[in-house]
Amino acid sequence: MLTVPAIVRVLFVFVLILAAIRKKVSLGNAFFFGALVLGLVFGMPLLDIGRSVLGSLTEAKTVSLAVIVSLILVLSHSLEEAGQMERLLASFRGLVRTPRINLVVFPALIGLLPMPGGAIFSAPMVKALGEKLRLSGDQLSYINYWFRHIWEYWWPLYPGVLLTTTLAGLDLWVFVLCLFPMTLVALAGGYWSLNIPTQDPGPAGAVSRTARRPPLGPFLKELAPIAAVIFGGLGLGSILSVVLPKSVTVSKEMGLIVALAFSIQWVWHRNRLSRERRLAILGRKQLLQMFYMVASILIFKGILEDSRAVQAMSNELLMWRIPLVPITIILPFLVGTVVGITIAFVGSTFPILISLVHGFGEAQWMLGYMMLALAAGFVGVLLSPLHLCLLLSNEYFQTTLGRVFRYLLRPCALLLFCSLGYFWVLHSLL
Repeated sequence: MLTVPAIVRVLFVFVLILAAIRKKVSLGNAFFFGALVLGLVFGMPLLDIGRSVLGSLTEAKTVSLAVIVSLILVLSHSLEEAGQMERLLASFRGLVRTPRINLVVFPALIGLLPMPGGAIFSAPMVKALGEKLRLSGDQLSYINYWFRHIWEYWWPLYPGVLLTTTLAGLDLWVFVLCLFPMTLVALAGGYWSLNIPTQDPGPAGAVSRTARRPPLGPFLKELAPIAAVIFGGLGLGSILSVVLPKSVTVSKEMGLIVALAFSIQWVWHRNRLSRERRLAILGRKQLLQMFYMVASILIFKGILEDSRAVQAMSNELLMWRIPLVPITIILPFLVGTVVGITIAFVGSTFPILISLVHGFGEAQWMLGYMMLALAAGFVGVLLSPLHLCLLLSNEYFQTTLGRVFRYLLRPCALLLFCSLGYFWVLHSLL
Protein backbone atom coordinates (compact mmCIF):
# COMPACT_ATOMS: atom_id res chain seq x y z
CA MET A 1 0.00 0.00 0.00
CA LEU A 2 1.37 3.44 -0.99
CA THR A 3 2.14 5.62 2.04
CA VAL A 4 1.95 9.38 1.51
CA PRO A 5 5.11 11.04 2.93
CA ALA A 6 4.59 13.01 6.14
CA ILE A 7 5.96 16.17 4.51
CA VAL A 8 3.31 15.98 1.77
CA ARG A 9 0.54 15.52 4.33
CA VAL A 10 1.71 18.46 6.43
CA LEU A 11 2.08 20.62 3.32
CA PHE A 12 -1.47 19.69 2.35
CA VAL A 13 -2.76 20.96 5.72
CA PHE A 14 -0.50 23.98 5.40
CA VAL A 15 -1.97 24.90 2.01
CA LEU A 16 -5.48 24.50 3.41
CA ILE A 17 -4.70 26.96 6.23
CA LEU A 18 -3.15 29.50 3.84
CA ALA A 19 -6.08 29.14 1.43
CA ALA A 20 -8.52 29.71 4.28
CA ILE A 21 -6.65 32.85 5.37
CA ARG A 22 -6.64 34.17 1.80
CA LYS A 23 -10.41 33.56 1.67
CA LYS A 24 -10.78 35.85 4.73
CA VAL A 25 -11.43 33.01 7.18
CA SER A 26 -10.35 34.21 10.63
CA LEU A 27 -6.90 33.11 11.80
CA GLY A 28 -8.45 31.34 14.78
CA ASN A 29 -10.80 29.24 12.64
CA ALA A 30 -8.09 28.56 10.04
CA PHE A 31 -5.67 27.16 12.62
CA PHE A 32 -8.31 25.28 14.63
CA PHE A 33 -9.81 23.41 11.69
CA GLY A 34 -6.34 22.97 10.21
CA ALA A 35 -5.32 21.26 13.46
CA LEU A 36 -8.31 18.89 13.25
CA VAL A 37 -7.49 18.00 9.62
CA LEU A 38 -3.86 17.45 10.60
CA GLY A 39 -4.87 14.95 13.26
CA LEU A 40 -7.11 13.08 10.82
CA VAL A 41 -4.55 12.84 7.99
CA PHE A 42 -2.05 11.37 10.47
CA GLY A 43 -4.54 8.76 11.64
CA MET A 44 -5.34 10.10 15.12
CA PRO A 45 -8.61 8.76 16.54
CA LEU A 46 -11.20 11.44 17.31
CA LEU A 47 -10.88 10.76 21.05
CA ASP A 48 -7.12 11.37 20.93
CA ILE A 49 -7.65 14.59 18.95
CA GLY A 50 -10.09 15.75 21.64
CA ARG A 51 -7.56 14.94 24.38
CA SER A 52 -4.85 16.85 22.53
CA VAL A 53 -7.12 19.89 22.13
CA LEU A 54 -8.08 19.82 25.81
CA GLY A 55 -4.48 19.39 26.91
CA SER A 56 -3.36 22.36 24.82
CA LEU A 57 -6.17 24.59 26.14
CA THR A 58 -5.48 23.79 29.81
CA GLU A 59 -1.72 24.24 29.60
CA ALA A 60 -0.51 27.17 31.71
CA LYS A 61 1.59 28.58 28.85
CA THR A 62 -1.46 28.71 26.58
CA VAL A 63 -3.60 30.59 29.09
CA SER A 64 -0.85 33.02 30.11
CA LEU A 65 0.09 33.85 26.52
CA ALA A 66 -3.54 34.45 25.52
CA VAL A 67 -4.03 36.70 28.55
CA ILE A 68 -0.86 38.70 27.82
CA VAL A 69 -1.74 39.28 24.17
CA SER A 70 -5.29 40.32 25.13
CA LEU A 71 -4.01 42.76 27.78
CA ILE A 72 -1.60 44.30 25.27
CA LEU A 73 -4.55 44.99 22.99
CA VAL A 74 -6.51 46.50 25.89
CA LEU A 75 -3.57 48.81 26.69
CA SER A 76 -3.21 49.80 23.04
CA HIS A 77 -6.93 50.55 22.67
CA SER A 78 -6.95 52.42 25.99
CA LEU A 79 -4.11 54.72 24.94
CA GLU A 80 -5.86 55.32 21.65
CA GLU A 81 -9.29 55.92 23.21
CA ALA A 82 -7.87 58.30 25.82
CA GLY A 83 -5.92 60.29 23.23
CA GLN A 84 -2.69 59.57 25.09
CA MET A 85 -0.85 58.31 22.02
CA GLU A 86 -1.60 61.58 20.26
CA ARG A 87 -0.35 63.52 23.30
CA LEU A 88 2.79 61.39 23.35
CA LEU A 89 3.59 62.35 19.79
CA ALA A 90 2.65 66.00 20.36
CA SER A 91 4.90 66.25 23.44
CA PHE A 92 7.81 64.90 21.41
CA ARG A 93 7.59 67.69 18.83
CA GLY A 94 10.56 70.02 19.17
CA LEU A 95 12.63 67.75 21.46
CA VAL A 96 14.71 66.80 18.44
CA ARG A 97 15.21 69.74 16.09
CA THR A 98 16.34 67.81 13.04
CA PRO A 99 13.39 66.72 10.86
CA ARG A 100 15.56 63.95 9.41
CA ILE A 101 15.57 62.28 12.84
CA ASN A 102 11.92 63.08 13.57
CA LEU A 103 10.99 61.32 10.33
CA VAL A 104 12.20 58.13 11.97
CA VAL A 105 11.14 58.79 15.55
CA PHE A 106 7.44 59.47 14.95
CA PRO A 107 6.64 56.16 13.20
CA ALA A 108 8.99 54.36 15.59
CA LEU A 109 7.09 55.69 18.61
CA ILE A 110 3.82 54.47 17.14
CA GLY A 111 5.51 51.11 16.54
CA LEU A 112 6.06 50.60 20.27
CA LEU A 113 2.44 49.51 20.51
CA PRO A 114 1.16 46.71 18.26
CA MET A 115 -1.99 48.07 16.70
CA PRO A 116 -3.40 46.96 13.32
CA GLY A 117 -2.85 49.62 10.69
CA GLY A 118 -0.89 51.78 13.16
CA ALA A 119 1.09 53.39 10.35
CA ILE A 120 -1.85 55.71 9.68
CA PHE A 121 -1.29 57.42 13.06
CA SER A 122 2.18 58.70 12.21
CA ALA A 123 1.46 59.50 8.55
CA PRO A 124 0.34 63.15 9.08
CA MET A 125 3.51 64.00 11.06
CA VAL A 126 5.77 62.23 8.56
CA LYS A 127 4.07 64.16 5.76
CA ALA A 128 4.54 67.54 7.48
CA LEU A 129 8.24 66.90 8.13
CA GLY A 130 8.85 65.27 4.75
CA GLU A 131 7.47 68.25 2.87
CA LYS A 132 10.15 70.46 4.46
CA LEU A 133 12.78 68.07 3.09
CA ARG A 134 11.03 67.92 -0.30
CA LEU A 135 10.66 64.14 -0.23
CA SER A 136 8.35 62.35 -2.65
CA GLY A 137 5.19 60.48 -1.66
CA ASP A 138 6.97 57.19 -2.40
CA GLN A 139 9.75 58.04 0.05
CA LEU A 140 7.35 59.27 2.73
CA SER A 141 5.22 56.13 2.52
CA TYR A 142 8.35 54.00 2.77
CA ILE A 143 9.64 55.97 5.79
CA ASN A 144 6.28 55.81 7.55
CA TYR A 145 5.99 52.07 6.88
CA TRP A 146 9.55 50.87 7.42
CA PHE A 147 10.45 52.68 10.63
CA ARG A 148 7.18 51.72 12.30
CA HIS A 149 8.30 48.08 12.10
CA ILE A 150 11.88 48.29 13.38
CA TRP A 151 10.93 46.82 16.77
CA GLU A 152 9.04 43.69 15.79
CA TYR A 153 12.08 41.39 15.94
CA TRP A 154 12.38 41.64 19.74
CA TRP A 155 9.96 44.13 21.37
CA PRO A 156 8.18 42.03 24.07
CA LEU A 157 4.77 43.61 23.46
CA TYR A 158 4.52 42.05 20.01
CA PRO A 159 2.54 38.77 19.97
CA GLY A 160 4.95 37.19 17.48
CA VAL A 161 7.85 37.57 19.92
CA LEU A 162 5.81 36.22 22.84
CA LEU A 163 4.56 33.28 20.78
CA THR A 164 8.08 32.46 19.55
CA THR A 165 9.54 32.27 23.05
CA THR A 166 6.56 30.26 24.29
CA LEU A 167 6.70 27.71 21.47
CA ALA A 168 10.48 27.33 21.63
CA GLY A 169 10.72 27.39 25.43
CA LEU A 170 13.17 30.30 25.35
CA ASP A 171 13.64 32.91 28.06
CA LEU A 172 11.83 36.04 26.87
CA TRP A 173 14.44 38.50 28.12
CA VAL A 174 17.38 36.53 26.74
CA PHE A 175 15.57 36.47 23.41
CA VAL A 176 14.94 40.24 23.62
CA LEU A 177 18.61 40.94 24.37
CA CYS A 178 19.90 38.73 21.57
CA LEU A 179 17.54 40.04 18.89
CA PHE A 180 17.93 43.74 19.70
CA PRO A 181 20.76 44.11 17.12
CA MET A 182 18.23 43.39 14.35
CA THR A 183 16.61 46.76 15.09
CA LEU A 184 19.97 48.45 14.53
CA VAL A 185 20.25 46.64 11.20
CA ALA A 186 16.73 47.77 10.30
CA LEU A 187 17.63 51.38 11.16
CA ALA A 188 20.78 51.28 9.05
CA GLY A 189 18.99 49.56 6.18
CA GLY A 190 16.16 52.06 6.36
CA TYR A 191 18.47 55.01 5.87
CA TRP A 192 20.46 53.16 3.20
CA SER A 193 17.51 53.28 0.80
CA LEU A 194 16.99 57.02 1.21
CA ASN A 195 18.73 60.13 -0.03
CA ILE A 196 17.78 62.58 2.72
CA PRO A 197 19.52 65.98 2.71
CA THR A 198 22.00 66.51 5.53
CA GLN A 199 20.59 69.99 6.19
CA ASP A 200 17.01 71.18 6.32
CA PRO A 201 16.33 73.32 3.26
CA GLY A 202 14.36 76.52 3.22
CA PRO A 203 13.20 78.86 5.97
CA ALA A 204 11.32 76.12 7.82
CA GLY A 205 14.64 74.54 8.82
CA ALA A 206 15.93 77.82 10.17
CA VAL A 207 12.87 78.27 12.32
CA SER A 208 13.27 74.81 13.82
CA ARG A 209 16.86 75.61 14.84
CA THR A 210 15.94 78.86 16.59
CA ALA A 211 12.73 77.68 18.26
CA ARG A 212 12.80 77.06 21.99
CA ARG A 213 13.11 73.39 22.93
CA PRO A 214 10.09 72.11 24.92
CA PRO A 215 10.59 70.35 28.28
CA LEU A 216 11.25 66.60 28.36
CA GLY A 217 8.89 65.95 31.29
CA PRO A 218 5.54 65.85 29.40
CA PHE A 219 6.95 63.34 26.89
CA LEU A 220 8.23 61.01 29.63
CA LYS A 221 4.91 61.36 31.45
CA GLU A 222 2.96 60.18 28.40
CA LEU A 223 5.48 57.37 27.76
CA ALA A 224 5.33 56.11 31.37
CA PRO A 225 2.62 53.40 30.93
CA ILE A 226 4.60 51.72 28.15
CA ALA A 227 7.84 51.95 30.14
CA ALA A 228 6.08 50.50 33.20
CA VAL A 229 5.06 47.42 31.21
CA ILE A 230 8.59 46.75 29.96
CA PHE A 231 10.64 47.50 33.06
CA GLY A 232 7.96 46.50 35.55
CA GLY A 233 7.31 43.24 33.73
CA LEU A 234 11.03 42.49 33.54
CA GLY A 235 11.68 43.24 37.20
CA LEU A 236 8.60 41.55 38.64
CA GLY A 237 9.02 38.53 36.37
CA SER A 238 12.60 38.06 37.56
CA ILE A 239 11.52 38.34 41.20
CA LEU A 240 8.68 35.84 40.78
CA SER A 241 10.93 33.36 38.99
CA VAL A 242 13.16 33.34 42.11
CA VAL A 243 10.41 33.44 44.76
CA LEU A 244 7.89 31.00 43.28
CA PRO A 245 8.48 27.22 43.15
CA LYS A 246 10.12 25.74 40.05
CA SER A 247 6.86 23.94 39.32
CA VAL A 248 5.32 27.32 38.40
CA THR A 249 6.41 27.49 34.76
CA VAL A 250 4.83 30.88 34.00
CA SER A 251 6.39 33.04 36.72
CA LYS A 252 7.91 35.50 34.25
CA GLU A 253 4.67 35.65 32.28
CA MET A 254 2.85 36.45 35.53
CA GLY A 255 5.15 39.44 36.03
CA LEU A 256 4.23 40.78 32.60
CA ILE A 257 0.51 40.20 33.25
CA VAL A 258 0.65 42.19 36.50
CA ALA A 259 2.62 45.00 34.82
CA LEU A 260 0.11 45.19 31.96
CA ALA A 261 -2.88 45.24 34.32
CA PHE A 262 -1.25 48.00 36.36
CA SER A 263 -0.53 50.12 33.28
CA ILE A 264 -4.07 49.70 31.96
CA GLN A 265 -5.53 50.81 35.29
CA TRP A 266 -3.07 53.71 35.35
CA VAL A 267 -4.18 54.89 31.89
CA TRP A 268 -7.85 54.54 32.80
CA HIS A 269 -7.48 56.46 36.08
CA ARG A 270 -5.22 59.22 34.79
CA ASN A 271 -7.38 59.89 31.75
CA ARG A 272 -10.61 59.54 33.78
CA LEU A 273 -12.16 57.10 31.36
CA SER A 274 -15.77 56.46 32.29
CA ARG A 275 -17.08 53.03 33.21
CA GLU A 276 -18.90 52.88 29.88
CA ARG A 277 -15.71 53.62 27.88
CA ARG A 278 -13.76 51.04 29.87
CA LEU A 279 -16.41 48.39 29.26
CA ALA A 280 -16.47 49.31 25.58
CA ILE A 281 -12.71 48.70 25.39
CA LEU A 282 -12.99 45.36 27.20
CA GLY A 283 -15.98 44.36 25.11
CA ARG A 284 -14.29 44.76 21.74
CA LYS A 285 -14.75 41.72 19.55
CA GLN A 286 -11.06 41.85 18.62
CA LEU A 287 -10.04 40.76 22.15
CA LEU A 288 -12.01 37.51 21.98
CA GLN A 289 -10.73 36.89 18.45
CA MET A 290 -7.12 37.33 19.59
CA PHE A 291 -7.63 35.01 22.58
CA TYR A 292 -9.16 32.38 20.30
CA MET A 293 -6.39 32.78 17.73
CA VAL A 294 -3.60 32.20 20.25
CA ALA A 295 -5.41 29.16 21.65
CA SER A 296 -5.93 27.75 18.13
CA ILE A 297 -2.26 28.18 17.24
CA LEU A 298 -1.21 26.28 20.36
CA ILE A 299 -3.81 23.57 19.63
CA PHE A 300 -2.24 23.23 16.18
CA LYS A 301 1.18 22.87 17.83
CA GLY A 302 -0.17 20.25 20.26
CA ILE A 303 -1.70 18.07 17.55
CA LEU A 304 1.43 18.47 15.44
CA GLU A 305 3.38 16.90 18.30
CA ASP A 306 0.82 14.35 19.47
CA SER A 307 0.24 13.01 15.95
CA ARG A 308 4.02 12.44 15.59
CA ALA A 309 3.85 14.40 12.34
CA VAL A 310 7.03 16.34 13.08
CA GLN A 311 8.96 13.25 14.09
CA ALA A 312 8.00 11.63 10.78
CA MET A 313 9.00 14.76 8.84
CA SER A 314 12.32 14.96 10.65
CA ASN A 315 13.11 11.37 9.74
CA GLU A 316 12.25 12.06 6.09
CA LEU A 317 14.37 15.23 5.90
CA LEU A 318 17.28 13.41 7.52
CA MET A 319 16.92 10.58 5.02
CA TRP A 320 16.73 13.03 2.10
CA ARG A 321 19.61 15.11 3.54
CA ILE A 322 17.84 18.46 3.13
CA PRO A 323 19.78 21.13 5.12
CA LEU A 324 17.98 22.74 8.03
CA VAL A 325 19.15 26.33 7.47
CA PRO A 326 17.47 26.80 4.05
CA ILE A 327 14.23 25.36 5.48
CA THR A 328 14.46 27.81 8.39
CA ILE A 329 14.70 30.74 5.97
CA ILE A 330 12.39 29.73 3.12
CA LEU A 331 9.37 28.36 5.00
CA PRO A 332 8.66 31.43 7.23
CA PHE A 333 9.54 33.82 4.40
CA LEU A 334 7.01 32.26 2.01
CA VAL A 335 4.23 32.14 4.58
CA GLY A 336 4.97 35.68 5.78
CA THR A 337 4.71 36.93 2.19
CA VAL A 338 1.43 35.10 1.61
CA VAL A 339 -0.39 36.12 4.81
CA GLY A 340 1.25 39.46 5.72
CA ILE A 341 0.81 38.84 9.48
CA THR A 342 3.66 37.94 11.85
CA ILE A 343 1.71 35.79 14.29
CA ALA A 344 0.35 33.72 11.38
CA PHE A 345 3.76 32.63 10.05
CA VAL A 346 5.05 32.10 13.59
CA GLY A 347 2.07 29.98 14.58
CA SER A 348 2.04 27.86 11.44
CA THR A 349 5.74 27.29 10.74
CA PHE A 350 7.56 27.55 14.07
CA PRO A 351 6.11 24.38 15.64
CA ILE A 352 7.45 22.50 12.60
CA LEU A 353 10.84 24.25 12.66
CA ILE A 354 11.28 23.82 16.41
CA SER A 355 10.67 20.09 16.19
CA LEU A 356 13.00 19.83 13.20
CA VAL A 357 15.73 21.60 15.15
CA HIS A 358 15.34 18.98 17.88
CA GLY A 359 15.20 16.19 15.31
CA PHE A 360 18.44 17.37 13.68
CA GLY A 361 20.18 17.44 17.09
CA GLU A 362 20.58 21.25 16.98
CA ALA A 363 18.52 22.13 20.07
CA GLN A 364 21.44 23.88 21.77
CA TRP A 365 21.32 26.49 18.98
CA MET A 366 17.54 27.00 19.18
CA LEU A 367 17.94 30.74 19.86
CA GLY A 368 19.88 31.22 16.63
CA TYR A 369 17.39 29.27 14.55
CA MET A 370 14.44 31.21 16.00
CA MET A 371 16.22 34.50 15.30
CA LEU A 372 16.85 33.49 11.70
CA ALA A 373 13.30 32.21 11.19
CA LEU A 374 11.72 35.31 12.73
CA ALA A 375 13.87 37.67 10.66
CA ALA A 376 13.22 35.76 7.42
CA GLY A 377 9.49 35.52 8.06
CA PHE A 378 9.21 39.18 8.95
CA VAL A 379 11.00 40.19 5.76
CA GLY A 380 8.25 38.27 3.98
CA VAL A 381 5.64 40.19 6.00
CA LEU A 382 7.28 43.51 5.09
CA LEU A 383 7.14 42.60 1.39
CA SER A 384 3.61 41.19 1.53
CA PRO A 385 1.04 43.05 -0.60
CA LEU A 386 -1.54 42.09 2.07
CA HIS A 387 0.20 43.98 4.90
CA LEU A 388 -2.39 46.45 6.19
CA CYS A 389 0.15 49.10 7.25
CA LEU A 390 1.69 49.14 3.76
CA LEU A 391 -1.70 49.47 2.09
CA LEU A 392 -2.85 52.27 4.42
CA SER A 393 0.43 54.16 4.15
CA ASN A 394 0.41 53.97 0.34
CA GLU A 395 -3.19 55.15 0.25
CA TYR A 396 -2.42 58.14 2.51
CA PHE A 397 0.59 59.24 0.47
CA GLN A 398 -1.13 58.40 -2.83
CA THR A 399 1.51 56.03 -4.14
CA THR A 400 1.67 52.42 -5.34
CA LEU A 401 3.16 49.15 -4.14
CA GLY A 402 5.64 49.01 -7.02
CA ARG A 403 7.11 52.42 -6.24
CA VAL A 404 7.51 51.70 -2.53
CA PHE A 405 8.97 48.24 -3.22
CA ARG A 406 11.94 49.97 -4.86
CA TYR A 407 12.88 51.30 -1.43
CA LEU A 408 12.00 48.11 0.46
CA LEU A 409 14.16 45.65 -1.48
CA ARG A 410 17.60 46.83 -0.35
CA PRO A 411 16.92 46.99 3.41
CA CYS A 412 15.04 43.67 3.27
CA ALA A 413 18.02 42.05 1.53
CA LEU A 414 20.32 43.55 4.16
CA LEU A 415 18.15 42.12 6.94
CA LEU A 416 18.29 38.63 5.44
CA PHE A 417 22.05 38.83 4.86
CA CYS A 418 22.78 40.14 8.37
CA SER A 419 20.42 37.67 10.06
CA LEU A 420 22.22 34.80 8.32
CA GLY A 421 25.60 36.18 9.41
CA TYR A 422 24.32 36.72 12.95
CA PHE A 423 23.01 33.16 12.96
CA TRP A 424 26.47 31.78 12.25
CA VAL A 425 27.92 34.00 14.99
CA LEU A 426 25.38 32.67 17.50
CA HIS A 427 25.95 29.14 16.21
CA SER A 428 29.65 29.41 16.92
CA LEU A 429 29.30 31.12 20.33
CA LEU A 430 26.39 29.27 21.97
